[in-house]
Amino acid sequence: MKSLTLNRRAVMLGTAAAATAAALPRAAMATELLRMSTLGPGTSPNLVMTTFANIINQDLDDYEIQINATGAATRHVLEVAMGNTAFCMSSPALHSLMANQRAMFEPIDQAPELATRLRTVLNFPMGVYHIAVYESSGITSLDQAAGKRVFLGPPGGAAYATMSRLFEAVTGLVAGTDYEAVQLGWDAAAASFQDGNLDIYCNPTNAPSPVLTQIAVTNEIRFLGIPADQLETEAVQGLANRPGFGLGTLPAGVYGDNQVNEEDTTTLRVTVGIVTNQDADEEMIYQMTSTFFDGVTAMRDGAPWLAAITPEGAVADINVPLHPGALRALEELGVAIPDAARM
Repeated sequence: MKSLTLNRRAVMLGTAAAATAAALPRAAMATELLRMSTLGPGTSPNLVMTTFANIINQDLDDYEIQINATGAATRHVLEVAMGNTAFCMSSPALHSLMANQRAMFEPIDQAPELATRLRTVLNFPMGVYHIAVYESSGITSLDQAAGKRVFLGPPGGAAYATMSRLFEAVTGLVAGTDYEAVQLGWDAAAASFQDGNLDIYCNPTNAPSPVLTQIAVTNEIRFLGIPADQLETEAVQGLANRPGFGLGTLPAGVYGDNQVNEEDTTTLRVTVGIVTNQDADEEMIYQMTSTFFDGVTAMRDGAPWLAAITPEGAVADINVPLHPGALRALEELGVAIPDAARM
């Protein structure tokens, strides 16, 4: 296997530059060109899936993965199920909605049947919901969002829906009425928070997030969480008990001395994954899955966020069966495969 090297800027940013690098053809002609759709720059899925593409493009000569970081996950999973795209990001929650023709899939009569054509390559933690503020803002709790400029996630996306429900569940504050829900994409929102144009910035991401690590180098930051006396409320439990979701912890000190939280922060966590079509070649998926985890192991010392990406995590919260190639690779890596991951 060829060695993989990513410069510090590519690892730290994990954004448009890295995605573009993954999309560029190599000098050597690949025998198969494959498209992978993910969320936009500034998100944990973009960072993980761009890394997946970089590893495969460098270490497997027979395949070339191009990253598509535009459009919505709803459309992406439909395209994969129909065989028009090789890979995309999905999630246990999204698959549940698709299989049951609910929410955004309600108008799509073919959605339940299309859901049966999807197979998991691997799951990974999208991370925990970081709800970040600058310490200089004076904001120390979610109820202080009243009248503030808040980025919940891109409009119409799952993060926006989750965070708006969480703010309302914990504080009673309604997005767009009690505070300004700023309408931005992931990359623009990160830049806006860095420039001081947002009071509260939300992002579901693995810790330490490259974006927030950069901010914490020169600024004191605080993370807001769910108060202990509200963890068992019906509204909070309703959010945490959805497929792929749960309560998670953002450790104190994970962002260094400029993280002012003295105790761990309780927030929501979420699992997502890479899915493919049931008809994808078994040997190809086997090689890609094995090669990816080999590459991740080699990169961990230089990319702390990769500590969360493990073979065991590849089957966490799984509700879409593993592709046979991924199943074989994970079994060889010693992973205990749950019944939900098998056909």
